[in-house]
Amino acid sequence: MALAGCAANPATGGADIVLMSENKEISIGQEMHDEMIKNGAAYADQEVQDYINRIGQNLAKNSDRPKLKYTFTVIDSEDINAFALPGGFIYINRGLMSYLDNEAELAAVLSHEIGHVTARHSVRQQTASAANSVLAQLAYITTGSADLADASNTAGTALVRGYGRDHELEADREGSQYLHRAGYDPYALLDVISVLKDQEQYQRVRAKAAGKPSQSYHGLFSTHPRNDKRLQEVIQAAAAMEQRPPAQIDQGEFRGIINGMTYGKGGAPAQREGGRYYHNKLSFSFAYPEGWTVKSGSRAIVSHATDRSSSVTITIKRSNTSISDRDFINQQLLAPKLLESSPLKTDELQGYWGVSPAANGGNSRRLALLHMGSIAYLFEGEVVNEADFNVEDAQFKALIESFRPMKNTEREGPKQRQLAYIQATPGITYAALAKQSKIPDAENQLRLLNGQYPRGEPRADDWIKVVL
Repeated sequence: MALAGCAANPATGGADIVLMSENKEISIGQEMHDEMIKNGAAYADQEVQDYINRIGQNLAKNSDRPKLKYTFTVIDSEDINAFALPGGFIYINRGLMSYLDNEAELAAVLSHEIGHVTARHSVRQQTASAANSVLAQLAYITTGSADLADASNTAGTALVRGYGRDHELEADREGSQYLHRAGYDPYALLDVISVLKDQEQYQRVRAKAAGKPSQSYHGLFSTHPRNDKRLQEVIQAAAAMEQRPPAQIDQGEFRGIINGMTYGKGGAPAQREGGRYYHNKLSFSFAYPEGWTVKSGSRAIVSHATDRSSSVTITIKRSNTSISDRDFINQQLLAPKLLESSPLKTDELQGYWGVSPAANGGNSRRLALLHMGSIAYLFEGEVVNEADFNVEDAQFKALIESFRPMKNTEREGPKQRQLAYIQATPGITYAALAKQSKIPDAENQLRLLNGQYPRGEPRADDWIKVVL
């Protein structure tokens, strides 16, 4: 406790024991955010990201920490959740967005998470030493690795399992005030809870039908019962505050954002940059010079200029840790003499490189080795005319340095399903719509998507979500 500082809570005004400064809080959040983005966690639709950011920034400027720099990000995950990291980094999964009905509900989710930030809940609940555990959990979100999940289960972080009851209610109190100040109806918080409680009820019914134990939901608002009297009191207090001009909401804009959003597993369709090669099986990628082509064979991947005057050949070997990288290059590529040689470190990989000089009638070669897991990737840049080597070597080096693991958003997978809005015709039912859908348990899923679980039906002219 001698190391702890006593600071005023910016949201409540009370004194809190905290173990880090605001700058440290921001630094930790930034580090974890950068890790998520590097691993391809963000949903690859800039229009969606811009929409969320605009709503979030409007709420943030009405918060108790308006000078803090906030970052709002949609996560490419089907999980129904939202969360906040230290220092103003706030996230909502596209899976949760799919089940929301309007902009006010979306604002309610974001304002609740802003409430966690303004009250410094993450700081009050964990110290900076917990950052590695949180990063492991973030890696699980972006990669689905069970090993990483096991590693993070013992952390006890609020990231996925939710905060304690008192912290959640405090975030509700602050969030409902921010909603009111921004012109939204604070009662939208109750609507979001209904969405999540419908999901809980659905999971219980499915578990019972399968003879399995029911699992509790541990994410956003998990501590709230459906008819939470304490929460209702908090919201009533916010609604009774000084009247603010209502938010200018274009419900058609919300439908336009949700329309076309990815539904279910797999994330957004593969986002592939021009001028890059992707090897789906081995999950690596590299950029090649303009005008070059790439051919993949059973023994090597070769990228070459159109006139074949220069080329880079990539061969794949199992790493050999018993010898140095320099000796490994010599062993595999026959380069007893290596000039300008040095360790090589790209943004994500490490290895070694150098130039094998012209000898015995041959030309100079740019040689390199990069390690990715247990595999060694060997690069051999060659020219037809020795006089061209110095010029072409710059392109060889750029190709080698661009080599990296593929991101999740670049992986080709099964056909992605998308959400779409249609206007209900008289007499249409979810059972009839389900017959046209290929998603599992389509009738119940359509009801959940439209807030009409377990027995609701569309009304004529209502805009309802379907899955294509």
